[in-house]
Amino acid sequence: MPQINLKKLQTYHTRTFHLPPAKRLSSPSQALTFVNACGFTYFWPIKGISLPSLWTAVTGDRPVADKHDDPGHITWGWKDDALDKKIWYYGKILRGKATIISLEIAPYFYALSENYGSPEEDYLIAYHEGRLTQASKQVYETLLDNGALNTLDLRKMAKLSNAKDSEFNKALEQLQRDFKILPVGVAQAGAWKYSHIYEIVTRHYPDLSEQARTIKESQARAKLLELYFSMLGAADLRDVNKLFGWGNDVTKKTIAKLVESEKLTRAEHPKLDGEWLTIKDIL
Repeated sequence: MPQINLKKLQTYHTRTFHLPPAKRLSSPSQALTFVNACGFTYFWPIKGISLPSLWTAVTGDRPVADKHDDPGHITWGWKDDALDKKIWYYGKILRGKATIISLEIAPYFYALSENYGSPEEDYLIAYHEGRLTQASKQVYETLLDNGALNTLDLRKMAKLSNAKDSEFNKALEQLQRDFKILPVGVAQAGAWKYSHIYEIVTRHYPDLSEQARTIKESQARAKLLELYFSMLGAADLRDVNKLFGWGNDVTKKTIAKLVESEKLTRAEHPKLDGEWLTIKDIL
């Protein structure tokens, strides 16, 4: 079995993660170009997950700063300003963390969601099948009936004011991960004068469902894995499962097809155990 070349892998990451000596991103237009080139990326780096992030492409490979005046936090303004511009798709998607997806790739994610074309009915099916919590149902119905709302008004109108913060936040995350709602703006509400505004996905992106209709789930998974490996160069099967959460059997089946088509190669890591896959450039 071929062995991964660690020097080539590091050089590859330097380019795809936009690490120094590459010039750091310094404008919203450059950020958009970066996201479109990746296909999907995290907003912040996530501990234990190897994936490019907007923060790293702007600041280099360093932890997210606690200080609000850190120059790297310019990314926060770019993200907020873009929420209503429809230049990319933003929400808590991969592992429930802030994810930015290019508009070209968003339909592939949507094709893997529990949505089948009727926003007024899909959530009820999910709820009755036990895939949607009561709090998620209340949040979704409130947005469906009232249109976009900031977080404070949404919680109040959804009759979740007395619910635990964790219950409400879990509902927001669950609905975002399943492409049912997304943040579309920021309101000066609450103690911090900062609150996301949420809306139904199919209202904000009315063409998304139709764009995803012809994409088979197997095609969507293959596309996302091709993009993933084009960013990472090489990865262990455990890392793939950890990020996408499709289940080991489904992931292995998708990978097998990519290996068969010679888009991926099974390989050994010189220092780590596991089932490693790589693109040919890393051998």
